Amino acid sequence: MASDIKVDYREKAYNLLKIDADKILRLIKVQMDNLTMPQCPLYEEVLDTQMFGLSREIDFAVRLGLVDEKDGKEMLDSLERELTALHDAFTKK
Repeated sequence: MASDIKVDYREKAYNLLKIDADKILRLIKVQMDNLTMPQCPLYEEVLDTQMFGLSREIDFAVRLGLVDEKDGKEMLDSLERELTALHDAFTKK
């Protein structure tokens, strides 16, 4: 029974983090579609704040044992790759 509860909390924690990561990904995709990042410093500030917040959420979930460190790192790495693609797309524009 306790094991089932732990698995349920782990799934919930991961799903909540994934929802937050998907919100950030949507921000990145909007910018990819419009390639307006340099004209919008506010966008960069929001994105940086969102990424920092997500990294803190992941760190907290990892410390609680709700999310594997590897899974949290992969979630952040995936967003970082998208950010790199955004920067590359804009510089090639």
